[in-house]
Amino acid sequence: MTNVNTKKAFRDFTDRLKLIVQKRPDLITLTLSNIFTMRLIGNKTHGDLAEIGIAEFVNQFMYDFRSIHVGKDLYRAKSQEEDITVTNEITKETFPISLKAYGIGPLQLSTDKNSLMFERLQNEKKRKIEGDLIRTILSEPNFAPFHQVNVLPLIYDEEKQKCNIMVFDSEKASEAVAYIALEDGTEKNTKGKGRKHPVYRFYDGSNRYICEVRYGGASANALQRGLWTHSKNGVEYFDSITSGWIDYSHNKILVQLFSHALVSQVSAHELSLEILKENINSLKDNKR
Repeated sequence: MTNVNTKKAFRDFTDRLKLIVQKRPDLITLTLSNIFTMRLIGNKTHGDLAEIGIAEFVNQFMYDFRSIHVGKDLYRAKSQEEDITVTNEITKETFPISLKAYGIGPLQLSTDKNSLMFERLQNEKKRKIEGDLIRTILSEPNFAPFHQVNVLPLIYDEEKQKCNIMVFDSEKASEAVAYIALEDGTEKNTKGKGRKHPVYRFYDGSNRYICEVRYGGASANALQRGLWTHSKNGVEYFDSITSGWIDYSHNKILVQLFSHALVSQVSAHELSLEILKENINSLKDNKR
């Protein structure tokens, strides 16, 4: 991957995506409906297929960009957290994107697998970090993951069948942090009550939640580690690519298509693929 300002490249990408969604909301609604239909097959199936689906959305409808699905087989070779790589065809910049399909609520922004952020905060030996020390800490290499969040979250409310593509604004969040509080279950209030592992929560000047750094020790699992936020509690620090919640619907024909494809020959897949390509071209021409 070329040495680029990935944060700026990612912002240019999300700005263009937002423009396309505003211009052709039918395309993203169609794609998200098909992606979340995969939950009818399995609770986690939609997450993996979302990576393929969004990568193809980029290739088909975002003419100045092209995308490649990285794939799970390359996990050990990854230098960054990424599910797809995107190239800006105009600037020739290539950058990684981590795609998340999460229900509304807690959202992991970085695994911070070496627990660098948590350990840095722990070294201060303070229950509350505030003032100029915050700016110092956030500018240090240990907090690089805080500023390099290229996460594209597909946040969904399954009960209401609504989805919101919400991008965490790490720059706005960084500037807004007024204090960082250690919450480990010993507080007099109820914020950390019942918590097994300690967490450092970031708040703004109005005491609004921004994000948190979770414990990352040997006994921690993926849910107890890394940089997290909350798509409801930290909504002030998200930019909605879809300009709010959009309705999606299940496409049960797609489930039938998958089931039949699994027991049919390649020749049938080839014929189906040609029909699908023709349909995509008609969508591009806005002929439906």
